[in-house]
Amino acid sequence: MSGEFRDVYRTELTPASFLTRSAYVFPQKTAVVHGSRRYSYAQLGERVHRLASALRGAGMKKHDRVAFLCPNIPAMLEAHFGVPAAGGILVAVNTRLGSDEIGYILKHSGSRFLFVDHELEGLVKPADLTGVRVVRVDDTGAVGDPYEEFLATGSPDPVESWLDDEDETISINYTSGTTGRPKGVMYSHRGAWLNAVGEVIEAHMSFDTKYLWALPMFHCNGWCFPWGVTAVAGTHVCLRKVESARIWELIDKEGVTHYNGAPTVHIASSTTRRPTGSGTRSRCASRAPRPRRRSSASSGSSASGPSTSTASPRRTARTPCARGTKSGTRGRSRSRRASPPARGRATRSSTSCASWTPT
Repeated sequence: MSGEFRDVYRTELTPASFLTRSAYVFPQKTAVVHGSRRYSYAQLGERVHRLASALRGAGMKKHDRVAFLCPNIPAMLEAHFGVPAAGGILVAVNTRLGSDEIGYILKHSGSRFLFVDHELEGLVKPADLTGVRVVRVDDTGAVGDPYEEFLATGSPDPVESWLDDEDETISINYTSGTTGRPKGVMYSHRGAWLNAVGEVIEAHMSFDTKYLWALPMFHCNGWCFPWGVTAVAGTHVCLRKVESARIWELIDKEGVTHYNGAPTVHIASSTTRRPTGSGTRSRCASRAPRPRRRSSASSGSSASGPSTSTASPRRTARTPCARGTKSGTRGRSRSRRASPPARGRATRSSTSCASWTPT
């Protein structure tokens, strides 16, 4: 949208704004817990600013794709804010895929940057990384970590926003490729913002939320919870590896209030130790989203969420969508400012998406 008075009455929706607010209003609130490391919202904001600034300093242009192949660690969380803040498009890669699929995703998405965790570095060695700058993430948070050194090249001050339209793409997520090559799904800034707010309402999150990252952030951008938890200034409790004993340890030690996961994660955790009824709210998903369906559980409550087998089947377009018309998943066109979908599905279907075709 363009117009002489656009800035007077309009602010483009983007989930990156959630961190801006939380860092300003609650600078000393704990934002991230990862082992012995703790980052306040002020510190998280500074790290995100450095990432965005460093990316631009390294030559990133608007809408360049930036891939992250990492488990649920602070760097992966920072990518969900730093990449869009810089004007790039985040490609969160499934860490469970093989080298062939990962190489295909990097090439198909046209990624110019790749941040890869040190434990996963072997997965990308066979890939053709010509034209891709690779940054290893040692996940130490200390001097000598290549990721930390990359952040050090950036400025702690926020970069100027390059976002012109909230319908611009914020991320590209790929399916697992069970029925062929992985398929790219585009999320818009507006759709991600709406879905994140929907998750806040659906999961009853608040300022006191302590969210355990048992759900992969590479899966549908963690169902948009990286942005939703930040919107309410909740605390992100990172988890490198899903282990039942570790989950219970963090629930007790950190006072976890929420976590999401596939049925196998929920079942394994429940059978490892009897639920204490402490009020931890969990969401278990194995099929297409039905956010209005709920059932009580002994350790909190459970609600079905996005499918764990693909990057949300409702958002996967079989026919490429025209950027001007925003065609839907069944080839239907939708207006640029479409009204919200029917009640109960607004948080799911409002995300603009299309099959990804590199330009």
